[in-house]
Amino acid sequence: MRYIIIGAGAIGATIGGRLAEAGAEVVLVARGAHARALKADGLRLTTADGTRVHRIPVAEGPAELGELRPDDVLLLTVKTQDAIAALDAWGDAEVTGGGTAAQRLPVLCAQNGVESERLALRRFARVYGVCVWLPATFLEPGVVSALCAPLTGILHLGLAAGGADAKAGRIAADLEKSGFEAPVVEDVMRWKYAKLLGNLGNAVQATTGPEPHPAKAALLLRARREGRAVLGAAGIAHASDEEQAAARDGKVEQPPGVRGGSSWQSLRRGTGSIE
Repeated sequence: MRYIIIGAGAIGATIGGRLAEAGAEVVLVARGAHARALKADGLRLTTADGTRVHRIPVAEGPAELGELRPDDVLLLTVKTQDAIAALDAWGDAEVTGGGTAAQRLPVLCAQNGVESERLALRRFARVYGVCVWLPATFLEPGVVSALCAPLTGILHLGLAAGGADAKAGRIAADLEKSGFEAPVVEDVMRWKYAKLLGNLGNAVQATTGPEPHPAKAALLLRARREGRAVLGAAGIAHASDEEQAAARDGKVEQPPGVRGGSSWQSLRRGTGSIE
C-alpha cells in the first residue's frame, strides 16, 4: 500500500515520517512554504528516538501524481475547515483501472472533531475514522516533533459508519510497525467523541496561551463537564475517562517542556484560520 498524507502538518508528517521509517511507501501533500521546505530539505522529524531527515515525495495536489493506484490509502490530516476542498480535489482523482478515488480508495479521517467523517461519507464510498492521540509540534516549515515514548502515539481506527474490516487491520499492522499502537475498533466514533471533549482545552490554550494556571484548569473542567452534559442530552456515546486512561497508560508519555496544542500552534504560525 502507498499512503498519501493529505495535510503533512504535525500529525500528518509524523505519521508519514514514521511509516516511511518502517519501509512503507509514502507521499506527503502540503502547500506553500512548508511544501517548499519539504521538497528542498526533506522532513526533519524529531521523535523520542532522535532526529531524522526523511526524503519523501511531496505533492501539492493530485494532478502531480497522475492516476492514483488501486492500493493507495488516503490519510486526511488537514484541519476540518479545509476538509471539503481536500475531499473534493482528491475524490475526483482517477484511479488506474477505472473509477475515481471516491469510488475505489479508502480515506481515513485522522483529525480532531467528528465532522470530517460526515463530510467524507457524502463523497467517498469507504470512510474510516481515526482517533488520534499523538501530541506533536509544527511551528516551522519542514520541521515537526513528536516526543512521546515509548510509543509515538495511539491511533484507534475503524469504519466511520461503525464496524471494522480487513483493510483496517492491514493499515493498523503498518502503523504498529511504525511506532504506534493502532487498535481496530467497532465504535471508532465513540472514541472520537471522547477526544472531542479533551479538545475543548484547545480553545483555552488558543486564547490564553499554553502555560498552566489554576484558573485555566478550572475553566477546562467546566467546559468538559458541559460537553459531557451536551453529549448525554443528545444520546451520543463516548469513551469514558477511565477507558481512555487505561488505553494510554504508560504508552505515550510526553517529556516536560512541550508547549501548545494544535490550535495554539496554528495561531503561532499565523495560518489565518483555526478549528
